[in-house]
Order: sequence, then structure tokens, then C-alpha cells
Amino acid sequence: MYQPHVFTFPGDGHRVPAPLFAPGAPALWLVDAERDGGHAERLAPGILDAGERDRAARLVVPADRACYVAAHVALRLLLGALLGTPPDAVRLRREPCPSCGGPHGRPATDGGVHFSLSHTRRLALLAFADAPVGVDVEPVPKPGIVSEIAGQLHPAESRELAALPEEERPAAFGRVWTRKEAHLKGEGIGLAAGLAAEHIGTGILPRPGPPGWTVTDVQIPAGHAAAVAVRAAGQPPARRGDRRK
Repeated sequence: MYQPHVFTFPGDGHRVPAPLFAPGAPALWLVDAERDGGHAERLAPGILDAGERDRAARLVVPADRACYVAAHVALRLLLGALLGTPPDAVRLRREPCPSCGGPHGRPATDGGVHFSLSHTRRLALLAFADAPVGVDVEPVPKPGIVSEIAGQLHPAESRELAALPEEERPAAFGRVWTRKEAHLKGEGIGLAAGLAAEHIGTGILPRPGPPGWTVTDVQIPAGHAAAVAVRAAGQPPARRGDRRK
């Protein structure tokens, strides 16, 4: 299980330490928007681009808006430190989707840095690596949500959940959901690929794979689940029809 660094917004200027990561291993940063949202909001006008500011303004719930702003300000600060570029000059784009070729694949930037971002109402999790990476953080769901969605998982995972005592199912579902979403975000294909495509597992430790990927849980504040997935060096991106059953 990975322990993320806690991100601290700079008190003066736009300088933060660059993330350091070993080959094949991600660097992870946790952003607490509830604690630091006000600071991020003050930095945002000089860091976020027009598209990011517009997307933030369209979020109706203040907590969602604060978390989006904090996550994207932190992302630009860390990418800027990695690339030796002012954070407002970092160019963000989308790679082509491996499944359909559309412009909605993994987020990317120039300079060969791989990154991923996930945020929920209070927390954001950022990952940086030397290979494609995906990260996800979610609140542990209510039991009713588990009952509604469990049947969409891999059949083995649905059976694993059904065998657990009812009070243990939300945490187990949070584990498997974030593992799957981290992997799919790393591939750049999202949940459209289907929750049943891979058997990653609901247990305390994820199963090995999917092929070419390492999926690991992330230590996160109580009431949440998180995971990160990193593609092994030299492995090609996924293509339609080559997923493990």
C-alpha cells in the first residue's frame, strides 16, 4: 500500500518541490480541499487556464468547485516543478482513446511526464510516474449503492462481495471500484470498457495484474478508498478485444 505525500500549497510564489519517483513506481500527492481550498482559490487566477476556470465556475456545489480548483492548481504546480516551467504555462492535452481514437484518452503534457488526477468532494489524489499511470479516490459507498452496482463487476468479484457479511461489503466494493478505475484511467479508456472486463479482486490485497500493470491500494483518510495503477515498462497500451477475462 502506498502512502501519499500531503500536498502543501506554497505560501509565497509558485514554487513547490518536484515530485521524485523511482522507475516503475509512482509519486503520490494527497490534496485536502476542505483544509486548503481557500489558499488554492487565491492562487487559481494566476495558474489555471481559461478552460479550467470555466469548468470550475460551472460546478454548482461549492465543495465540488473548491476540490476541482485545489486539485488542478496542485497539478499545475507539481507539473511545472517537474518540467521546469511556470505552472500557468504547462500545456495539458488528451491522448487519443485506445478504443475509438477519439480525443478523450489519458491526460498528457509535453516533456514525457505521465500523470493522473482524481478528486472527490473533499480530497484529490495526484500521481506522477515514468510510465502510464492511473489513480482513483472515492468515498466508501452506501450499502444500497453496493447492491445496485455489484452485479456489474466481474462475476468472481460479485461472488466475493456476496460471500462477505453485509457490513463489510461497502469497504470491499470501494477497494475493487478504485482499483478498476485506476487501471482503466491508466489505459485511457475509462469505465466505458466495462467493470466486468478484469478480475482485480475485492480483498485486502488486489490480485496480480491486469497483464502489464501493477495495481496497488493507497492509504487514504477513513471513509474513502483509493488505488493507483502503473503500466510496466515496454508494455503497449490496451486495444479493443485484448482484455483478460
